[in-house]
Amino acid sequence: MFTLGPAEWQAIEVTFRLCLYTTIILLVLAMPLAWWLAKGRSYARVVVQAVVALPLVLPPTVLGFYLLMALGPRGVVGKTLEDLGFHHLAFSFEGILIASVIYSMPFAVQPLTEAFSNLGRRPVEVASSLGAGALDRFRTVILPLTRGGFVVAATLTFAHTLGEFGVILMLGGSIPGETKVLSVLIYDHAEGMNYAAAHSLSLMLLIFAFITLFVVYSITRRFRVASV
Repeated sequence: MFTLGPAEWQAIEVTFRLCLYTTIILLVLAMPLAWWLAKGRSYARVVVQAVVALPLVLPPTVLGFYLLMALGPRGVVGKTLEDLGFHHLAFSFEGILIASVIYSMPFAVQPLTEAFSNLGRRPVEVASSLGAGALDRFRTVILPLTRGGFVVAATLTFAHTLGEFGVILMLGGSIPGETKVLSVLIYDHAEGMNYAAAHSLSLMLLIFAFITLFVVYSITRRFRVASV
């Protein structure tokens, strides 16, 4: 029977940090962007929506390749950082965090955009007419009425980050304690014909994925029933 060793626990720790940081960063970044996409009137929204959704159809290796070119020692970002005395971002945790934020962005922006769209203008207008400031409107009106969208966005972002492989491998490689996440470790086990370890870790991720989808659909159903 396969038991988790130091390499597995190390990969779990790196994966959890990546998922947690990605989720927090994306919720902060996606909130104003989703509000603008839901409430704005600019024709530029279509372009922004297409850019945000691009990771859904773009092969992960393509995104990983271009990020490697940009963040590596010869890239615009990587070379600039090295000229300033810093290290380039390829094959680093910071690099795969940037890649993860970009690759998982649709899973945070789209649920929040739908939640803000379903909110309508009336609750916010009423709160504004009663003298509530922007922060009060968000805290007492917008957040309670759209909390389902935030939960779905956070859950999907965390789960999607957990399963990222191609973009991580292209940009980060397989460095223990730095860029070797669970998906990459499973690949390494399979490549080394250690199928027992690969099966155990894959089964663990499969169960987690099922639970995540069950939670998301349950939350979505609950809030749809509540809004009827």
